[in-house]
Amino acid sequence: MAAADTYNDIDLAWLMRLRTVVARLGEMDCARWWNSQGQLGRHGATVLRRGFPRTFQFVQAKSVQAIAAARCSEIFDPPGSVNLWRLTDDLEDRLDSIWEGWLDDAETWQPFFERVAALKLTDVAAALKEFGLVTDAETEALGKIKKSPDARSIEIPEKFDGRRRPVVQLALSFAASTPGNLIVPYARTVGR
Repeated sequence: MAAADTYNDIDLAWLMRLRTVVARLGEMDCARWWNSQGQLGRHGATVLRRGFPRTFQFVQAKSVQAIAAARCSEIFDPPGSVNLWRLTDDLEDRLDSIWEGWLDDAETWQPFFERVAALKLTDVAAALKEFGLVTDAETEALGKIKKSPDARSIEIPEKFDGRRRPVVQLALSFAASTPGNLIVPYARTVGR
């Protein structure tokens, strides 16, 4: 893994996969957290393949991630915080800079996107474990995170420092949501 492929201890390809799996889980044909109907599924592939024959799967992922980001911001978006879809500017810039390389290597990503398209789970922890994106220890730590009294959000107990651990907690904390009822995980940034 080259330095450009990481940010602190975060493998950026891992982050892309993590976001994509959670994005798929939140679609209307799964957990119904945001308004995209199987766009990361087989239907979305059929529609987008015509216009983007080589990179349609990345278009699917980016689009549903944008829908998820908008929905989360709509529900809960406190200042001085991050969520899975809106991390620090530095980290987001690094992701943007590596994006073209992934598009050039789209064939390598195809098996991952095909597995995502077949997902029908609503169990966040199980899906992330099935894809090898989280460890058992990371999943067990989820039990220590409590929902906020407002029932719209869940604050990660540790501040976001740009490292893997809080990103995992942000992703896994979507497990506090239930089908049709999104609870937005967020973390305060360091210095807040």
